[in-house]
Amino acid sequence: MLTTRRGFLTAVAGGVAAGVTAVDPGRAQPMAPVKIGAVVLGDFGVVAPTMVAIEKGFFRRNGVDAELIPFKGGPDLVKGVLAGSADIGITGATDPLVFRERGTTIRAIAETLEKNHFALVVGPSIKRLEDLKGGTIGCTAVGSTTWTFARMLAKKMGWDPEKDVRIVGVGGLDAQAAALKRGELQGFIFGDAGAVVEVQGTGRILMRLDEITPKWISLVAYSTDEVIKSKREALEKAVRGMFQGARFIRDNADESIRIASKGIGWPEAATRRAYELVRPLLSMDGRFDLDALRFMQDTLLDLGVLRKRLPLEEHYTPAFTPVKL
Repeated sequence: MLTTRRGFLTAVAGGVAAGVTAVDPGRAQPMAPVKIGAVVLGDFGVVAPTMVAIEKGFFRRNGVDAELIPFKGGPDLVKGVLAGSADIGITGATDPLVFRERGTTIRAIAETLEKNHFALVVGPSIKRLEDLKGGTIGCTAVGSTTWTFARMLAKKMGWDPEKDVRIVGVGGLDAQAAALKRGELQGFIFGDAGAVVEVQGTGRILMRLDEITPKWISLVAYSTDEVIKSKREALEKAVRGMFQGARFIRDNADESIRIASKGIGWPEAATRRAYELVRPLLSMDGRFDLDALRFMQDTLLDLGVLRKRLPLEEHYTPAFTPVKL
């Protein structure tokens, strides 16, 4: 299960200390503070690169004093970033499309996880997709990436998402797994943590969402136009540290699993399963798959999630990519 916020911060504080000891004192330099917001804590792809970069000292070697702050879904994260509680948000890639169209100044700065790592997790009463009709599907929050996927699934099945199935915002993984166990949800959509729930025996993965998305981007890092302008150098250094963390994860399974298991609060076996799903999807340079981004925009327009089409270049900037490690 997930750690509490206090336990998470304690674990991260220990990781910061470990990271500091790995830095050559002769290379000491002024540290630029950067707060990195995670859309949820319980997702390996979202948090592990930052956790690893903190513990291994990659941020500090780039002159960044990084702090990882977990939020409770996409809408909560975007509010935090807009309010200055975080400089960077790591989230599902639909968020910059949705929230930019709604008038905010957020803009994607790097693609962090390619393709689609989300899954539909169901309880024991659900044997096939058709069994979900009339039931309740959980997501992190209304308007989030997982909410979008739930609506896409309903459309695939020919269901009215307002009548044939209930789609409700529940929060993070702990809350969704508990609701599934109590029978309040018949299924929920989450990222790689779906594998964790399956390993723990709380539910099982009925389908991977890449089955309904031939092109997609799982996760991106974003900031606001204001922060991009005022803290560009600090953001560049922070993004480089994150991708150094991703490269370390790709090349060092056991230590990466240990760091993430401690930071998230998952058992090692469950963390290893999430690692196996995420590793092949990790971006190594942050460049955007523009065909996938355009397909996502088309899909959101078709679902009615977006009301109008903005030029694609308003949703992202290529200024920070490709990341040079």
